[in-house]
Amino acid sequence: MKILKLIFITFLVFSLNYLNADEIDFQNKITKNLRCLICQGQSVYDSDSEFAISVKLVVKNKINAGLSEKEIYNFLTEKYGEWILYDPKLNKNTYILWFLPLLIFLFGGAIVIKKFINIR
Repeated sequence: MKILKLIFITFLVFSLNYLNADEIDFQNKITKNLRCLICQGQSVYDSDSEFAISVKLVVKNKINAGLSEKEIYNFLTEKYGEWILYDPKLNKNTYILWFLPLLIFLFGGAIVIKKFINIR
């Protein structure tokens, strides 16, 4: 009987550690996609500023409250604006962000093709 209790307790401890690791991975995934508004070019995950620490706490509390990743992003976007996301949604304010690389690629390709045709 003692062996069964020991096995049960061991199983319980390891399963709780596994759940905690999943929660930490989920929190890290979210904070890596959030921009630190204080630091230049750093994510909230990489930053040690007071802002980043407070956002990490907010994300952790929202995860514990049972919110999904999309709900957490929506909450932070409402509070800080689209700028906080490294991967913003496609809307009228971000069209240029999403389509400018494509336009530059097409423009560069047209220049290369024009130069190639003029050489012959």
